[in-house]
Amino acid sequence: MNRITVRCSAVTKGFGQTLAIQEVSLELEEGKFLALLGPSGCGKTTLLRLIAGFEVPDRGTIEVGGRTVSSPGVFIPPESRRVGIVFQDYALFPHMDVSRNIAFGLPKHVDCKKRVEEMLSLVSLKGLERRMPYELSGGEQQRVALARALAPDPKVLLLDEPFSNLDADLRIRIRAEVKDILTCAGATVVFVTHDQQEALFMGDLVGVMNAGRVEQVDTPQAIFQKPATPFVAKFIGMADFITGRVQNGMVVTEIGNLPAHEQLPHGETVSIMLRPNYVSIHPDPDGIGIIVERIFQGSHYLYRVRLPSGATVRSLQDCDCSYPVNTRVAIETNLDHNVVYFGESRKAECEPFDGEVDKDYREFKDNERSI
Repeated sequence: MNRITVRCSAVTKGFGQTLAIQEVSLELEEGKFLALLGPSGCGKTTLLRLIAGFEVPDRGTIEVGGRTVSSPGVFIPPESRRVGIVFQDYALFPHMDVSRNIAFGLPKHVDCKKRVEEMLSLVSLKGLERRMPYELSGGEQQRVALARALAPDPKVLLLDEPFSNLDADLRIRIRAEVKDILTCAGATVVFVTHDQQEALFMGDLVGVMNAGRVEQVDTPQAIFQKPATPFVAKFIGMADFITGRVQNGMVVTEIGNLPAHEQLPHGETVSIMLRPNYVSIHPDPDGIGIIVERIFQGSHYLYRVRLPSGATVRSLQDCDCSYPVNTRVAIETNLDHNVVYFGESRKAECEPFDGEVDKDYREFKDNERSI
């Protein structure tokens, strides 16, 4: 049984009248990778800073490596928490070469030369130990920062959007290298990002945050396939919702009937989550849908289809299926897994997010393949 390396219990932090973190509780096992994901201002970086000790919570308890580092009456400073940090800008010392950057902060009892050599080998930088930071590429600087953070053998490693300074192609390659390095090191990691693809690729667990709260912590697959809230459904990938009513063991909707879960009472109104790859369309003069938008995405078209109620759903089709706007179409659902329903009380939560994640769809299909 793995030990719990990081535990947050009902942690709350405010800045003035704003609650940045609200009653956050989570646990992370030793050797696991937690990706914290959410929109700007959701509190993910504040939570990272609370674990590091750069901020003091107003309420709640934080444990690192089985030791309470923050609670009412207890506060262990950052340098005593055995926490490693890789900052967004790497924060390398410009007047120190690679070896001295890695050795910085090592305890006096540690054999610095041996430990630096181990880290250089781990991050594949042997032969570059005398280089100065300005002589390194962005990816090499990233690995130096990673080696420096791992050198003191921290209980947990914190990464604050460490790939945001890299261009797109390098970002994809470096994050794969970083994941391999951290896996080899057996590190326990909390990683902050606003990038869905990074979170799904890097995390053993993904925590989705919204307005200072953790809406769901689960595996990438569960987060995508069984979101706990409409916000999670819309933030991780792309999701539309249609309304249905439970009748005689089925959920009756305007695009057809779907099987109802046993716990759904007769007569209840629910929202059904539909992702674009769950929806198929084909031209039909008697169809109920009308194409109102077509977006070419290389190998696919993304269609937006208006239903009789005025609601819209999106459909992802191969590029061979090219239908013009205003085409009337029949709609079928390809739900080969449990249908995700949200009760009427949660339906309104979806409305403020309409259209907010459309721009991210070009990465969404890659996310789906990665899980």
